[in-house]
Amino acid sequence: MRVVGLGIGWDELKAGDKLKTINRTITEADLVNFINATGMVEMIFTDATFNDRHGAIKGGRPVPGALVYCFCEGLLVQGTMQMTGLAMLETTMKTVGPTNVGDTIHCEFEVLSVRETSKGGRGIVKTRNDAINQNGEIVLTYEAVRMMASQEQRDATAQ
Repeated sequence: MRVVGLGIGWDELKAGDKLKTINRTITEADLVNFINATGMVEMIFTDATFNDRHGAIKGGRPVPGALVYCFCEGLLVQGTMQMTGLAMLETTMKTVGPTNVGDTIHCEFEVLSVRETSKGGRGIVKTRNDAINQNGEIVLTYEAVRMMASQEQRDATAQ
């Protein structure tokens, strides 16, 4: 029986490939659960009147950039890395705009480079990943270097 929802093997990607995930709306429950799970209980996230008093962020109740990054990673795992993602080796991240409760994001990524490992059967894939909000604005960008399984390894594991 064929397994659905499997990720993309490193050997199915090439530099220049561009892909987009599905959307994800960030809810108040997402914010509360994330800050409590991570300990990021700063007043900017826990006090609904903080922004009104200090004018820190315009447009609503802000969420941590780390939450946006994690949601992008989750969307990518669901869509591209099931049974192929082996390790996150490196990442660099920059938050470039605010994200608030109620915003809807998706991740667009471009493959920057792909190479097979010296061991063989595995590959190193470098991507640039942009979190895009409902207005088409990049709110967070990061590069990631991952070790990924091949299409053959994925299919063998799925059986």
